[in-house]
Amino acid sequence: MGFQGLTDEPWAFLAPLRPPRAKTGRPRVEDRKVLHGILDGRVTGCRWCDMPRPYGADQTAWRRFQELQEKGVWHQILQALLDWGYTLGKVKVEAVAVDSTRVEAKKGGKV
Repeated sequence: MGFQGLTDEPWAFLAPLRPPRAKTGRPRVEDRKVLHGILDGRVTGCRWCDMPRPYGADQTAWRRFQELQEKGVWHQILQALLDWGYTLGKVKVEAVAVDSTRVEAKKGGKV
């Protein structure tokens, strides 16, 4: 299943979280186009260099992905979407499953 793209409603919802456009320098590639490329790559699992051309250059998508990661924007987007889901009643935490594994280490470092 491929990525279908963001409709206008979620795109407008993400507007406050998107970085502002630079006032000087070379114009940025359209944010929506690049974000669709990033999300398509993460959903389909393709390599950056295999990103479909309609989304623009793979180097631009990778660079923008890194920039958003360094600024903590992905975490802000996730939190905002969770909050939005709670208010719409689409996200509920009625049960939580936690899975873990415990391995006892032997003295001397040999397993």
